[in-house]
Amino acid sequence: MTPSTTVRSPLRLYGRDDELATLETLLAHLRRGDGGALVLAASPGLGRTALLRAAAEAHRARGPVLYATADPAARAVPCGGLHALLGSGHAAALSPAAPDADQQGPPAAPPPAITPDALAARLRELGAGRPLLVCVDDAHTWDQASRSALAFVARGLGAGSRIAVLLSAVDGAVFAGLPALPLGPLGQAAASALLDRLAPGAAPGTVPGTEGIDPIVRAELLREAAGNPRLLAGLTGRLTPDQLAGRTPLPFPLPGAEAVLAAHAERLDGLPDRTRALLLLAAAAQEHEPDGAGADALLLLRAGTRGGLPRDFLDRALFGASATAGLLQRAGSRVHFADRLVARAVLHHAPWAHRRAAHELLATLLTETGDRARAARPDAAPAAPAVAPPGTGTPPPPAAPAIIGAPAEATTASPGRALTHPPAARVPAPPPVPLAALVQRACAAPGPDAALAARLEAAADAPFPHAERSAALVRAALLSAEPALRAARFAAAAEQAGLAGDPSLARALLARTGPRAPGTAGPAAEPARGLAPYVHGMLALRSGPAADAHEALLAAAGLLGPHDPRRALDALLGAAEAAWAAGDALGYLDAMNRLARSPLEAGLEHYRAGMCAVLEGRTAEGHALLRRCLDPAREPGDPAALLRAGVAALVLGDVAAACRAGARALAAVRTRGPDALLPGALEHLAYAELRAGRHAGARAHALEGLHAARRAGQPNSSARLHAVLALAASVEGPAEACAAHGDAALAGAGPHGLSQAVTLATWARARADLASGRPGEAAARLAPLVGTGPGRGHFAARMLAVPCWVEAAVLGGRLPEESRELRAAVDEFASWAARTADAGAPAQLARCRALLAPADEADARYAEALAHHGRAGGDFERARTQLLYGQWLRRRRRTREARGPLRDALVAFQRCSARAWADRAAGELRAAGEQAPARRNAADEPLAALTPQQQRIARCVAEGATNREVALRLSLSPRTVDHHLRNVFAALGIRSRTELARLLSP
Repeated sequence: MTPSTTVRSPLRLYGRDDELATLETLLAHLRRGDGGALVLAASPGLGRTALLRAAAEAHRARGPVLYATADPAARAVPCGGLHALLGSGHAAALSPAAPDADQQGPPAAPPPAITPDALAARLRELGAGRPLLVCVDDAHTWDQASRSALAFVARGLGAGSRIAVLLSAVDGAVFAGLPALPLGPLGQAAASALLDRLAPGAAPGTVPGTEGIDPIVRAELLREAAGNPRLLAGLTGRLTPDQLAGRTPLPFPLPGAEAVLAAHAERLDGLPDRTRALLLLAAAAQEHEPDGAGADALLLLRAGTRGGLPRDFLDRALFGASATAGLLQRAGSRVHFADRLVARAVLHHAPWAHRRAAHELLATLLTETGDRARAARPDAAPAAPAVAPPGTGTPPPPAAPAIIGAPAEATTASPGRALTHPPAARVPAPPPVPLAALVQRACAAPGPDAALAARLEAAADAPFPHAERSAALVRAALLSAEPALRAARFAAAAEQAGLAGDPSLARALLARTGPRAPGTAGPAAEPARGLAPYVHGMLALRSGPAADAHEALLAAAGLLGPHDPRRALDALLGAAEAAWAAGDALGYLDAMNRLARSPLEAGLEHYRAGMCAVLEGRTAEGHALLRRCLDPAREPGDPAALLRAGVAALVLGDVAAACRAGARALAAVRTRGPDALLPGALEHLAYAELRAGRHAGARAHALEGLHAARRAGQPNSSARLHAVLALAASVEGPAEACAAHGDAALAGAGPHGLSQAVTLATWARARADLASGRPGEAAARLAPLVGTGPGRGHFAARMLAVPCWVEAAVLGGRLPEESRELRAAVDEFASWAARTADAGAPAQLARCRALLAPADEADARYAEALAHHGRAGGDFERARTQLLYGQWLRRRRRTREARGPLRDALVAFQRCSARAWADRAAGELRAAGEQAPARRNAADEPLAALTPQQQRIARCVAEGATNREVALRLSLSPRTVDHHLRNVFAALGIRSRTELARLLSP
């Protein structure tokens, strides 16, 4: 039996299937006698050594292998790398199948110099007529003579050479001219699978990960490793089981990266002193910036100049493309490391005195000029004064810790101002210091410093962006010796990261807080106990199950109430929002009623009492209170208040006011933040525009909101925005877009219990079915939503779907006298229409009654509906009523009368860009005897010889409908459909439905 030659590794290589396939192709060519060369190019830790070993193991059974690794002692010896390689080959050539041939003892001394020709001859000799695989790990560290000779030989390999050279290097440019296979980081799925295998207890025969890694710890490990498998293994291996399970806080920074950082640092050793000095300044300058923001090039220029670096060197390094060996890259005014691990390696391996000097130099420069010139703006708030001079070690007076950063969406005071120290205990403050300068001073601190930590916490306030506040609070936490205070500041940093739209960082910081440990009770511990659950709940509100968010925020409100009333209020508002999203009316009322226990500002109290009154059935009282929330002058720039005004307007049915409030809320979020509110603001505006019939605007804002939600890691907003886009597509088309958005909404909303998104997405799919002439499918989708059973729709949205359900049920062949459910639903809709200010509700109610009315009453009902539409406006809904009226007239053989409303419906649908609905109206108009202009496509051309009625029947049959289903769609008898279908077959020269479907297929 021929042994397998598939490239395998003793341990599974996760996420490297494509790379293994490339290596297998190289080895397959080698076995056929055709050589070649390949460079595995990757940063340290990405798995190039593992791939090299896998290829060597796969080839040993078929031929000799020369395997060499870099020897630091031989780097300065000319041809030292080749000596090591050829020395390993003496034993390998003698026993090509020996599994440990590349680990034999030292060979006899090779010749002192090896020319490229001599190397090629020696390799052919060692192969002895068998395919030879040459593997060199870390070949970029070889001496220049060895690299040049090996590259020369590798370039000459090809058909008939029977030699393959496989190299690994940090950069393929070192071996220019040879094919390179760059290795990227592992994908999320592969890294997660590797983490499961690395977790304690992942023995063979067990399910990976069954021992349980806490989800937040898992997310932090994956985020910190960034797809580097060696780094992931190092980080995981240094954590205790309690830390992996989330029972104790994670250290900061995570240990275990030393080996990977040391490998990166080796690349720095050969750089000139001035290059290493600039790299140290660049790495240090990133410490006060948000993650991924890089460093300010002008700040680096000033720091380098102040530090004595030549100006021409700085210009080339910062504004050119040389002088840093490709380690730094410039994007506009920002400077980034090409690999973020290099920045960490620079800081990790620099002597402490050099690091401290770099941070102090940057702090001095930032203090002199202000934090990005913010202090020069006349409207900028000064940095918060400190409670003690830096470095004095004077502890703050005993009081509850200051926890900065209450979310702007729910506060009426300055966001971020929470617990502060008693005024009587304050000491004279030094001059204000910019926040970035304080962060640099914190980086230079040799150990815990309570005074500097307090200064950082006090300064981390408006007008600084939330991301910068988070970075400052992290430094404050690291300077805090007291565990409770440290946890509180990490939780506050997590809150700010969440408001900045970085939930992954927020969860990572929460992992540093840990659960409440025994013996931590006391004034300093109580705020931290409530803040971490509060941040957990707020993150779950945007990206987790709504029920979990509701319960977490209720618990947080109870913990925060005695110590932090503002956040307690925000937690209750968040719990109410979660209950609303889940369709839990009782949970919503519970959260809103708890708000009544605390004093509220007038606008918020009107909103709370009004919403509670509406849900409790006191509609008139509730509407009166909610109207007091619509005053645009009451909250001119508060995004949260404006969003509440939009919700109040929608509950009232005043869609115009909802659009105005939504537009103002969006403008406020764009100008004031926080970034985490942007997806929600776009979602509120898009839904209000949808209710107002502004479908194009709703689609544009929903698409922008979808992108914003993805950037901010808010899948719950994504699901709701997909539902809005599905509703817009159910009007404008195409049907495929409606189906795609509807499915995406259901996929995201279902697992998280987002009842409102599920209701809207299902309604959208049903409305698209109606547009396509499939009323039976539409009725089947909507029946559970408008009913009273377990599948009942969201309490605030199900009434909106009732008119569609009535239309679908009647057009689907359900006789009015056969269904009490239809009339019960219409009666409930009538009760809702009487309470709402929605101008379109009376028209839709009259349309429903027209569909259910006997023939002698329907005419008047349709006329009533059209009169209401005339007063309310709204082209789309009026066109739907005109379409149904014209269809009803044509079915009564009043074809001449039917043409007027059908013609009006067609024009209105075209004006709304409702293409599918326009096609349906055009088909009805042609069936009424008028040649309406039809939107044709390639599939319509074979039907050009048919009458309009025959075309409609042919298209329905081609979609798979039976004669009876076609009859229901087109309001014909099955016998008439059969008659027309025979004529269609005769005119088209076909004999079966299958042939018709094939003829009309795109």
